[in-house]
Amino acid sequence: MTSQRPRRMTQRRIAELAGVSQAAVSLVLSGRTDTTTRLSDATRQRVLDVLHETNYEADPAARSLAGKSNNIVGVFTYESAFPAEASDFYAPLLTGVESAAEELGADLLMFTSSRTHDGPRRLLREGSRLRLADGCVLLGRHMDAGELARLVELEYPFVAVGRRDGDARVPYVGADYASAVGELVDLAVARGHTKLTYAALPFDAESTRDRLAGFVAATRKHGVSSRVVTRSSGEAEKLARDVDVHGSTVVFVEDPVEADRLVAHIESEGRAVPRDLSVVALGEHARRDEAARDVTRLVAPRTALGAEAVRLLARIMSGEVDESIETRVLLPCSIVEGSTLADRR
Repeated sequence: MTSQRPRRMTQRRIAELAGVSQAAVSLVLSGRTDTTTRLSDATRQRVLDVLHETNYEADPAARSLAGKSNNIVGVFTYESAFPAEASDFYAPLLTGVESAAEELGADLLMFTSSRTHDGPRRLLREGSRLRLADGCVLLGRHMDAGELARLVELEYPFVAVGRRDGDARVPYVGADYASAVGELVDLAVARGHTKLTYAALPFDAESTRDRLAGFVAATRKHGVSSRVVTRSSGEAEKLARDVDVHGSTVVFVEDPVEADRLVAHIESEGRAVPRDLSVVALGEHARRDEAARDVTRLVAPRTALGAEAVRLLARIMSGEVDESIETRVLLPCSIVEGSTLADRR
């Protein structure tokens, strides 16, 4: 005996169960009042009762075309969010997005059918289902500036996570990396360090530029010797040699993974951190191993970034944003002094 598939609930079926016309069901669902067609209170209530009993939800695409809110927040990542190597970056951001959406009573829709055959992910591509969501939170180190500008022109509500250069119309919630790095330089100088090295990541992004700007401004303010080197992942040995040649007593490492590798390499040579070299990380792993070294570090408010992006998006979608509402927001980072910054006074 083969089981029958459950009958899909449609407006036509709702009309049959309520004993009314399909047009009456459509009127109730749309909430329209600008019509000469009048529904009696009894008819309207019969439709509402059946809708409640069947847990019917209107098709989101149809609601969107009719200009109705679906109460759905989209999430789009320009890089894949779930591989193990990306989990540290995205996990806290998505936690914040989820918690804020739950506060607002909104559902989340992650757009994943967006990779092109010959390039990176693109949100605005043929067949995009972007309009199913009322607005979208965008995540990623590298965002397509052209797509952001196009979203603004389309008047589609969105918020980017991370500060964005260029188009002043792009709303974002980012971390104030420059101020936090400046504070870490202040701390190092206060502890007697006068020669500092900055190890930058080999790609150009706003977050990288902001960290470096904070370092340069603070070292100039204090008049200390500083240098900047660019090192790819896994080049801890080369970085250690660079630092030794310069005679730096402290190295600021943008990538927390590389900071861990540098500490391990130095100690593998029989030297000690921070006695022989101090190490400062300009970021933190999302899930720190309890046995890991307590590196002096910057901690970005990633969970708060995701949550605040959703809250800002909700204000934009509801039309609350005007000239008095800031749509380009920087949240402060925190500093953990840790055990890898020596006092050389």
